[in-house]
Amino acid sequence: MTTLSSPVKITATDAPDQPVQTPELAALYQRFEAELLVPLWTEIGELMPPMPSSNALPHRWQWKQLLPMAEQAGHLVPIGRGGERRAIALANPGLGGRPFATPTLWAAIQYLNPREDAPVHRHTQNAFRFVVEGEGVWTVVNGDPVAMRRGDFLPQAGWNWHGHHNISDGPMAWIDGLDIPFQHYTDSTFFEFGPDEVDTRDAPDRSRAERLWGHPGLRPLTHLTPTPATPLLAYRWEHTDRALSEQLALEAEGYPATTEPGHAAVRYTNPTTGGDVLPTVRTEFHRLAPDTRTSTQREVGSSVYQVFDGAGEITVGSVRWTVERGDLIAVPSWHAMSLATDTGMDLFRFSDTPIFERLHLDRVVREGAVT
Repeated sequence: MTTLSSPVKITATDAPDQPVQTPELAALYQRFEAELLVPLWTEIGELMPPMPSSNALPHRWQWKQLLPMAEQAGHLVPIGRGGERRAIALANPGLGGRPFATPTLWAAIQYLNPREDAPVHRHTQNAFRFVVEGEGVWTVVNGDPVAMRRGDFLPQAGWNWHGHHNISDGPMAWIDGLDIPFQHYTDSTFFEFGPDEVDTRDAPDRSRAERLWGHPGLRPLTHLTPTPATPLLAYRWEHTDRALSEQLALEAEGYPATTEPGHAAVRYTNPTTGGDVLPTVRTEFHRLAPDTRTSTQREVGSSVYQVFDGAGEITVGSVRWTVERGDLIAVPSWHAMSLATDTGMDLFRFSDTPIFERLHLDRVVREGAVT
């Protein structure tokens, strides 16, 4: 006799054209359940809805609430093997308490005390750090020390050794983004411990990765092999800021905007391919000039926004929030989303779009036009 560890239960449905409930049909359903079978006619409405219907919910986490709790954790929670990182993950209210911001994306605030190490490890999950506040921490990737400062975006592909060290006399917090939920769901994760201490003794002003790849528009001819993730370990704020400022300046000078007036945007890219910095994560930065309203957009796949500076409004589905510096917002798949500001607003965005593009499942609707 078969013992079921996860019993299948076939329930009645109000979908059209269902068979008449008879004792014979009930007996057939019991046989299906015993053999771990499910008839499609009872499930098709859930499995094949007319449009994406995510369990994730639109949600906002306020930086002014997150940062004090991270500071308290800094006093109460040590870093060591087992915990590995003092990271506090965002848990979407629609995902049953899992520490996932969306079904595919992880976001967390990480906090490091003065002179403290987050020990070295590696994992198959693709990751990045984005700095909203402060400086003083170095992330060391495969022995290459990289300084972290406000506005810097620091990607780090899976299965690379990395640790963090705070060389300053003050604490520092930043946002971690990873594809943990996606890799967890696909049963593809690996993890390995490295040394307990992070070596920053010879930390230069510019990492080896920046010296080789950190020259905008220039690609070294001595390293031509394309890599699936970017070899550049730091995208510095001064470059991002200048690119956004110049976009808006050209618009003010009469050069027509190719997207929306008052909305400048850039995408972080892999200099070896021109594609996304990470195989499973797309990262962008958006700047809205004062008195700007964006069009409403729906997109297959989910995203997380963080307000870097300024203030404004974000509308996701039927929910509208007033947001300010540091706030994080989860946008589930196919939820209508728009941005607005009276005073100006900068936002960092990351999404799972590369996954859907590779599967040819990507779809965007903007003001009624499908692209």
